[in-house]
Amino acid sequence: MAVDEDWSCDANDALHITVVQPGDTKPKTLSAFHPQFTYPIFGDDEQIFGYQGLIIRLRFAAHDLRPHVHISYDDRFKSVGDTAATDLLGALKPFVPEEALINLPEYEKNVQEDPTAKDFVPPGKQVISYEVDDRVYEIWAGSLADPAVQKILDRAQVLVSLFIEAGTPVDTNDPEWTLERWTVFFVYERVTPPTPTASSYSIVGYATTYRYWLYQRDRTETPAVRNDAFPLPEVKISELPARLRIAQFLILPSHHRSGHGTHLYTTIHAFCIADPTIVELTVEDPNESFDALRDSADFCLLQPEFLKHDVNLNPDPNEIFSGKKRPTVVPTNALIPTQTLRDIRTSFKIEATQFAHILEMFLLSQIPKTHRLAGGTNLARLLIKKSKADNPDDRRYYWWRMLTKQRLYKKHRELLDELDLTDRVEKLDDTVRNVEEGYEITLKNLEGRLPDPADEGSAAPSGRREKRKLAVSDDEDEEENGAEAAKRPKV
Repeated sequence: MAVDEDWSCDANDALHITVVQPGDTKPKTLSAFHPQFTYPIFGDDEQIFGYQGLIIRLRFAAHDLRPHVHISYDDRFKSVGDTAATDLLGALKPFVPEEALINLPEYEKNVQEDPTAKDFVPPGKQVISYEVDDRVYEIWAGSLADPAVQKILDRAQVLVSLFIEAGTPVDTNDPEWTLERWTVFFVYERVTPPTPTASSYSIVGYATTYRYWLYQRDRTETPAVRNDAFPLPEVKISELPARLRIAQFLILPSHHRSGHGTHLYTTIHAFCIADPTIVELTVEDPNESFDALRDSADFCLLQPEFLKHDVNLNPDPNEIFSGKKRPTVVPTNALIPTQTLRDIRTSFKIEATQFAHILEMFLLSQIPKTHRLAGGTNLARLLIKKSKADNPDDRRYYWWRMLTKQRLYKKHRELLDELDLTDRVEKLDDTVRNVEEGYEITLKNLEGRLPDPADEGSAAPSGRREKRKLAVSDDEDEEENGAEAAKRPKV
């Protein structure tokens, strides 16, 4: 049968998320916003059928994220045959804790009269504090094996489905040794308690990270098969060499455009550097907006180090091969100080592909803009003269393009080798152009926000846990950065 479209509504519009704290007589709203996605809960079309005037309110207490779901509507469709209104509670139950389904008066009473709120502090240990516009924020970190960390994360995990595309909630029912692999970072604002019994903390966002074992074979020993049992009871996961991977990363929409994402990322990075068992920091399936944030933060971290070591492109690498047979491939070792760069990468524990992106961006920034594509350089003439161009900056730009092409070809060799030579060259040229345009966008966004190279130690790896302001303190809104970064393929 045909059903009136008036009975369907957009799930993203119907779902209202609010952060609340105690008020004079009942909880008051600190912030309110809609989700970015609802397809994990209500299907790919993100439509809800069977209601008019539908409002689904998902509330969180500001300090401990105590959740509540309240559903209201003006009218509900009466079932006809197999056509029935969407089972809202049935759809929501897999995503919210059972405690969220109590009645509204009981929830409001719990928020208003919470006896533990006044003494609440975020779980784990405080890592840093920082200020934005005279407001104080703190980042706390704790193991997922800690029940207090686990409780808040369980309450927050519905936000993964609402704001992180293809995000997967963490299974907190795993064995303790597995939970110990996870560290959760919470960002809180210190606020003036609205009532004498209220908390002085309000949630801003959080990130989850986990360690995964990095096999490092001793190449001085001859490999041998042994039947010995793996000594798991005697080995702590935290003592094994590992990579640290960021799994979920979320700043609430009400706190966008204030630099909290950058503060959180750089804090995780500093945590990683301070741990001698962690070899490098990686990210699980980053989206465009996170790529933009990460690129900006890593560039601000590494730029002073590159300058300190005088990293730049050698415009005349072939001179090194004077009297010798010149290489038929890009002379990487003659173009850039590969050993120095390797040492920088390992000391800052940045994953190889990400480091290559930042290095390429830095080398591009060292070429005057008038000699780059963004400044209108004559690319056709450069492709004729190549490494024999008269101006050394033109030669640097030529070699920059060759280095970037070399990396892209190595990464996508299997796919590119399926093309004939003409198509392969054209494809590489197009990709390099897109990559360069993306770097130019990031460099433009960073103008005026880079650390002063004269500030000694500004790029030194540090595990200091003190009150400090980070290099990038006012990153663009995630959505705005994502729109710009989407112009560049992640290659």
